[in-house]
Amino acid sequence: MTLAVVPPQNSEPVFYVVDEHEHPEGASTMLGFWIYLMSDCLIFAMLFATFGVLGGNYAAGPAPKDLFDLPLVAVNTSMLLLSSITYGFAMLAMEKSRVGAMQAWLVITGLFGLAFISIELFEFAHMIHEGATPQRSAFLSSFFTLVGTHGLHVTFGLVWLVTLMVQVARYGLIEANRRRLMCLSMFWHFLDVVWIGVFTFVYLMGMLR
Repeated sequence: MTLAVVPPQNSEPVFYVVDEHEHPEGASTMLGFWIYLMSDCLIFAMLFATFGVLGGNYAAGPAPKDLFDLPLVAVNTSMLLLSSITYGFAMLAMEKSRVGAMQAWLVITGLFGLAFISIELFEFAHMIHEGATPQRSAFLSSFFTLVGTHGLHVTFGLVWLVTLMVQVARYGLIEANRRRLMCLSMFWHFLDVVWIGVFTFVYLMGMLR
């Protein structure tokens, strides 16, 4: 690109040649998504810290031992872990440009994610039915906020998953769709890691209090 600088009167114009650096297509998208994930890490770090401070304040109400059903939570955890594995298979199929196999693995991933959300909603409904509502104690407020925020992220991931499946069905594995699937892959595995922290810090350690 050539730029012209307006000179003083009675002087000739001066021209500068500016070399523009080439940027790979989609590089800004991936960078932006990494920044988003880092901001999400900060959000969950604050929620974990809040639960760490308030998680022992039961206000003479129910404690984790009275509420948590560890076998059910373990099943729920396995749903999310399996969904992460099946998404990995979907990405392998994408690398081989096998659209049908990739879509099938994405469907299975979505079903595991839907099962995770359904079990979590069942757990919430059961706790609320027992009178363990968010306003009952600081422990329950921090619990519902942390676990509910993670559940909202999984729900958003499911909507994103369905949207990408429609995009791939219409336009195929174009470069933009591959990049979006990669971003969703990072997001999905990130939620998996966060849930392992929730399962350990909230449920397992909560039962030991």
